[in-house]
Amino acid sequence: MITIFLAIGIVFTVVAAIGVIRFPNVYSRIHAASKSATLGVLNLLLATFLYFWLIEGHFNSRLLLGIAFLFITAPIGGHIIARAAYMSGVKLSKKAVQDDLAAVVKARQMMGPKNHKAD
Repeated sequence: MITIFLAIGIVFTVVAAIGVIRFPNVYSRIHAASKSATLGVLNLLLATFLYFWLIEGHFNSRLLLGIAFLFITAPIGGHIIARAAYMSGVKLSKKAVQDDLAAVVKARQMMGPKNHKAD
């Protein structure tokens, strides 16, 4: 079981690395880095936790906290980086079909800075 989690973690991490290299724009790369790498590291940490618990007989709560911290911070970090890239003018890929955030940004600009909640 530990070997399976290690193998899955390695596969997801390699897929994330390939995605970061091959995808055409920053938004796709952020998606690859935050989704695939999160699942890869999760499986690696889970395999490590199971090894220490089942083989060595030690319950390591820090690994469980690491898994929880990773699930909380990776999606939030990816979202914040993507939003900052969009607000600073990084263009979407030519293959992008729809820009949902453009309407929201335009509506907020029309309302003015005092009429909406801070981000």
